[in-house]
Amino acid sequence: CLMMSVTPTRGCLLDLPWEDILVPHILCHLPLQQLLSLQRVSKSFQSLIQLYLANMRCFDSSQIGPAIPRAAFVNLLKDNEVLQQLALQNCSDWLTDQELLPVIGQNHHLHQIQLKGCAQLSRHALVAISLSCPNLRQLSLAHCEWVDSLSLRSLADHCKALEAVDLTACRQLKDEAICYLVQKCGRLKSLSLAVNANVGDVAVEETAKCCPELEHLDLTGCLRVKNDSIRVLAEYCPKLRSLKVKHCHNVAESSLSILRSRGVELDVEPPLQRALVLLQDVVGFAPFINLQI
Repeated sequence: CLMMSVTPTRGCLLDLPWEDILVPHILCHLPLQQLLSLQRVSKSFQSLIQLYLANMRCFDSSQIGPAIPRAAFVNLLKDNEVLQQLALQNCSDWLTDQELLPVIGQNHHLHQIQLKGCAQLSRHALVAISLSCPNLRQLSLAHCEWVDSLSLRSLADHCKALEAVDLTACRQLKDEAICYLVQKCGRLKSLSLAVNANVGDVAVEETAKCCPELEHLDLTGCLRVKNDSIRVLAEYCPKLRSLKVKHCHNVAESSLSILRSRGVELDVEPPLQRALVLLQDVVGFAPFINLQI
């Protein structure tokens, strides 16, 4: 509607101050896909959109679609040096170090980066992030199997303000790498180590002792995690609000009950409740069981 009702010759929209009105108060409410279409209206609109892109604080590739042409992505952010949030999840079809590193290198104010599923990147991308983004607070590297211990150490050394890190299915990482991260980044409130068979009690216990502000921990599928580390977690993390231990076959109710009694949200039900639900589903008489027996 904006494109149809406003043209440059009528002067209704473009006469407004660009940097004071249009960019911060009008264009920010339009989806990125519409803004890219708007710049085709005229050269004046093209200049306006380029000004907006250069001052954009948040870029989310999902607003355009996963299959962004490489050249288009580079062109969109080539003049931007003020990004604070960068979301490029599931861009494995086109995103490589060649496209990402220039954006990271010129944006030193980034505090939130989402790279979930970006499988074509390399450890150099994480090193670049650590060197260019000292104020980084949230980072998702889920399903980025290129993350290794050396690049994670670089992140820990330079980004000590981190509060949330997602390392789901980063299968190269072992206990030693996780321990180094939590020792350097004691402000962590959310950490996911899910789907990593190399993570065990050593990493969980060190996380508990080094991160007293921890609120959310995801250990889904960490087969080497046992009861002892869950007890340490309960002792050292009084602010813990949620814990995921589904498919952790060596974690039993004897340790989880401590957290359950404190109101911590768990993704596994108590044994008795699981049994009742199973009975009800199978034979339909669970509600009549005398729980006092």
